[in-house]
Amino acid sequence: MRLVLVRHGQTTANFNLELDTAEPGAPLTPLGHEQAAAVADVLSPEGVSAIFTSHLTRTGQTAAPLARQLGLEPVVLPGIREIIAADLEMRSDLDSVIEYHRVANAWCHGDLDVRMRGGETGHEVFARYNAAIDVARERVGDGVAVFFSHGAVIRTWSGYHARNVDADFATSRILLNTGMVVLDEGPAGWLVRRWMDESVG
Repeated sequence: MRLVLVRHGQTTANFNLELDTAEPGAPLTPLGHEQAAAVADVLSPEGVSAIFTSHLTRTGQTAAPLARQLGLEPVVLPGIREIIAADLEMRSDLDSVIEYHRVANAWCHGDLDVRMRGGETGHEVFARYNAAIDVARERVGDGVAVFFSHGAVIRTWSGYHARNVDADFATSRILLNTGMVVLDEGPAGWLVRRWMDESVG
């Protein structure tokens, strides 16, 4: 299976640098809608078998142009939602943002027992994301699954699971809105084929 992990388009919370991870989340800005349209233009020729989104508003809005172009109905997988900020929700101060990413980076380096303050451990985040990938695999087989997901969880999951990308690389990336990571699954696990930090298109 090829797995294309796309960060959603820009939201009002992104613009304000807020840790927005709760339901339903902020909608896309006008720029975010433009980014979503660009994603559709880039991915529509790629042989996409199925489209999956988290249950947060921004991923459904980002997926919509590609879904229309391909005539596919997006499947909602709550497990691919962002790492839940919990006690840090909607904070934008530097200390909170650093704490959030420090915990995610610890997971990427293999310390899965660390818990986000008031929230999840790495074990819990990776379990829900991997369960969602199992659902996608059953649906597309050896095809192409596109996940419209979220920046921190994409970087963290990819850095931990991909055999050819180390944690230091993954935790140093930014993954701007509609940046993407493309991975192929083989007998020995996942390999990153493309890591695109910039907005697609």
